[in-house]
Amino acid sequence: MATVITISREFGSGGRELGKRMADILGFKYYDREIIEAIAKETELDEHYIEKTLEGGIGAAVFPITFSHSFGYLTQMDSNYITLFACQNKIIKSLPEGGDCIIVGRCADSLLSHYNPVRVFVYADMKSKIERCRARAAETEHFTDKQLIRRIKKIDRARKQTHDMYSPFAWGDKRGYHLCVNTGGMDIKKLAPVAAEYLKVYIDKMKELSSGNNVPSED
Repeated sequence: MATVITISREFGSGGRELGKRMADILGFKYYDREIIEAIAKETELDEHYIEKTLEGGIGAAVFPITFSHSFGYLTQMDSNYITLFACQNKIIKSLPEGGDCIIVGRCADSLLSHYNPVRVFVYADMKSKIERCRARAAETEHFTDKQLIRRIKKIDRARKQTHDMYSPFAWGDKRGYHLCVNTGGMDIKKLAPVAAEYLKVYIDKMKELSSGNNVPSED
């Protein structure tokens, strides 16, 4: 069975870069933007539209507070979102068939729970996230700090809402991850080898123990 590493991350924390660099170090396949491209190929919809629609998350629809992991309310959502969400999930479930891989975001940790994935959460302080957003922004983007903070919080809120519908652990709750990485003020290029080495040790130990646990122990 393939080894799967999933990366959950706060917007602007550099989780994508960290995931890609670790995949290169470990010799794993890497899936992030590739998932959007696969959805676009299957649905014949524009990639930008797909990304923005899914980025809105389940929070784009109105749900009762007592959602409780039930999918009965999905009919309230925009039909395009439902189509894209289902297509995304199908694609994610097929990825480990290609071998060991790192998958960024999109609730992959819960969708692929039967692979007992190694779960990583990447986070950072707001100042560092703003700096990373500015560093990778297009030249035509001119957001104020206030606008960026609002966008970061909106996207993170959507990620949390979608993730928490699937997982027994809240998004970002350390109990639901094997490794939490604080990238605040850090050079991810230098951080990646350290994180990758930890994951190698953890994966080897996990294989040695042949553990069936889906989450870290609480000892």
